[in-house]
Amino acid sequence: MARALLVLLAVAALGGAAGWWASAADPLPASALEGVEGDPERGRVVFAAAGCASCHRAPGDETIEAPVLSGGRAFVSDFGTFHAPNISPSPQGIGEWTDAEVIQAVMRGVSPSGSHYYPAFPYASYRRAEIQDIADLVAYLRSLPPSDAADLPHELPFPFGIRRAVGIWKLLYSRDGWVVEGDLTPEQERGRYLVEALAHCGECHTPRNALGGPDLSRWLGGAPNPAGEGRIPNITPAALTWSEGEIAAYLATGFTPDFDVAGGEMAEVIRNMAQLSDADRAAIAAYLKAVPPVPSAGN
Repeated sequence: MARALLVLLAVAALGGAAGWWASAADPLPASALEGVEGDPERGRVVFAAAGCASCHRAPGDETIEAPVLSGGRAFVSDFGTFHAPNISPSPQGIGEWTDAEVIQAVMRGVSPSGSHYYPAFPYASYRRAEIQDIADLVAYLRSLPPSDAADLPHELPFPFGIRRAVGIWKLLYSRDGWVVEGDLTPEQERGRYLVEALAHCGECHTPRNALGGPDLSRWLGGAPNPAGEGRIPNITPAALTWSEGEIAAYLATGFTPDFDVAGGEMAEVIRNMAQLSDADRAAIAAYLKAVPPVPSAGN
């Protein structure tokens, strides 16, 4: 009996050690950041495409130019409520972080102290971005007004508050590579980059499994609204039947072909998309028409 107990303890210790190792942070190699310098003007476009203001803008701030990114917005999910942090260039935000630390946070979900950020922060999408684009984004963030607002704590029941466990989630769902592969035109490839990486459209429009991982077999096929109000629509060709021109026009103006207008969360997205070039909006439209169609839930 004693021998069996020792074996069980040894197996448990080995399993725990393996889990601890597997759940460790996976930062970018230092060599990937060597010689990378950000440009704030290019970063302004990345900022718009990535929709940073939509989550981090101060409550009540409607500024498009130079928004105050004090955070505080609450995001309700099946795992608890997350609060967007202050990412302004102040000591309470990212003012004392190095550029490398900010890039690691955005692309790998790793804090300056080495702990994991929760995937409510869409680093699984930003992981696909070009490092230069994220360096440009950091340069732009540093040009914005500072805020001394303190971050609000997340409200997560056990066991979702165990940050180390996020490392296992990352192993399963935060991966390199594109969702849509195949022979794409240069325009469609640009649209893929915007949709799958910077604009992180799949974070909302793709359904998730019980662990909160995206179901890539139903990429952009629509999903329940985490806040519990209705559904986020299917934007694959199975449901989105607008022409490329109509999609691009909607992203610029918020008006649908039927003269309806974008509302709710999509109004924020349109605010961001309207700041992109006509070519980038056309590229997004071209990509969405190339995405494999996914039947809407219930069909």
